Amino acid sequence: MPSSLDRLTEGTLHWLGRNLEFFDPYSESARTAAHRPVKAALELALLCHCQGRLDGGDDRLREATTLIRTLWQLPDFERLIATQPDWAPQYALIYAALAPSGIDDRLCRAALARLAADGYFSPAGKSPYLRLETRYYADKAGVEHGIEPYEELVALSPLVALVATAATEGAPLETQDAYALTHSAFFLSDFGRAKPGPGYALERTDDLARRMLDHCVEHDRWDLVAELVMTRFCLGHDPLDTPSGVAAVECLARAQRPDGAIPARSAALMATDPVSAAEFFGKAYHTTLVTALMSLLLASARS
Repeated sequence: MPSSLDRLTEGTLHWLGRNLEFFDPYSESARTAAHRPVKAALELALLCHCQGRLDGGDDRLREATTLIRTLWQLPDFERLIATQPDWAPQYALIYAALAPSGIDDRLCRAALARLAADGYFSPAGKSPYLRLETRYYADKAGVEHGIEPYEELVALSPLVALVATAATEGAPLETQDAYALTHSAFFLSDFGRAKPGPGYALERTDDLARRMLDHCVEHDRWDLVAELVMTRFCLGHDPLDTPSGVAAVECLARAQRPDGAIPARSAALMATDPVSAAEFFGKAYHTTLVTALMSLLLASARS
């Protein structure tokens, strides 16, 4: 009988594959949807990028990868990224960094050149977290920058800074702080492919991640459950060897619908009334995608 982790992997990948039209900003489905198709496409590109490094022979994301390769070579898509309110520079960098191998990358290089001309690769005015994110994607894009080394960034990052401010009762972290913690772990470890920093700096970070994970499992905060499991993985643990990790996977398995989707970021955000396919996609795609990535990383490490 398939394990809960196997069912999560197969179900989430199946649902994502059946809903690729909503990731394509030029499809009729995406044009009438409430979600941000550019953000969704960038998240799908990250999933394809990470999965491609785990097992090049796994074709479960073949159609998704084909869509990403197509979008990344459309001048209209690159121009669409440049028009995103408030997020255009970050999205442009992520777009260039996650370019599929073997494509014509002139559009990506042009986007990087514009960012460089605007001074985006300078650390000036950026928080430690934003400097970390910028360095991560700039390194991946192969572009020169002025951000300090990871060895210095880890001590300034939320992985260390939030330990001192975490609550001892209730939710250890506010929601935005929890996301800063998880994403910092992703960037510093390249999603589990490298050590995230000196062990002495992160000993208390894992305990904080575990306490926040337990809280999110208790309250069915599915998006953060998946991200915090990945965080503990990025910090060097096998979450499935821990009670917290097992409980987290079972929490997500209970939330998973028969069609494979995780229906919202949390139980509290689930719709009580019928919604359209587009509205449901907007609620479900991020948590379903994050759960798919978490499942792939854990399954690959254990195999």
